[in-house]
Amino acid sequence: QVQLVESGGGLVQAGGSLRLSCTTSGRTFSNYVLGWFCQAPGKEREFVAAISRSGAIINYAGSVKGRFTISRDNGKNTVYLEMNSQKPEDAAIYYCAAETQFYSVRRVVVPTNYDYWGQGTQVTVSS
Repeated sequence: QVQLVESGGGLVQAGGSLRLSCTTSGRTFSNYVLGWFCQAPGKEREFVAAISRSGAIINYAGSVKGRFTISRDNGKNTVYLEMNSQKPEDAAIYYCAAETQFYSVRRVVVPTNYDYWGQGTQVTVSS
């Protein structure tokens, strides 16, 4: 069983920045493809970004490309989401997720392909 724990959410002004972190226990962190998703009230969970096991392959949702950066540190069992130039529409609960299958762009954008989820961290953006 993999437990994912997010942190770093909070209140930020539009145009500001936040860095989310997601850590997990266990020795197999580097075996997981990792993703970040967000869910606003009344909306479905949406793909934000994903990163391959080595970090060599990264994909972003179009709405965050150029503003958000996903990265991972396998030595620290941590994946990050650096969020810059934030907009009010970025406000949501952000979840990290892990899956054990191969990396493909078609797979990583679908929430149901992930095996493990964190509890989420709230991000609020004031205008």
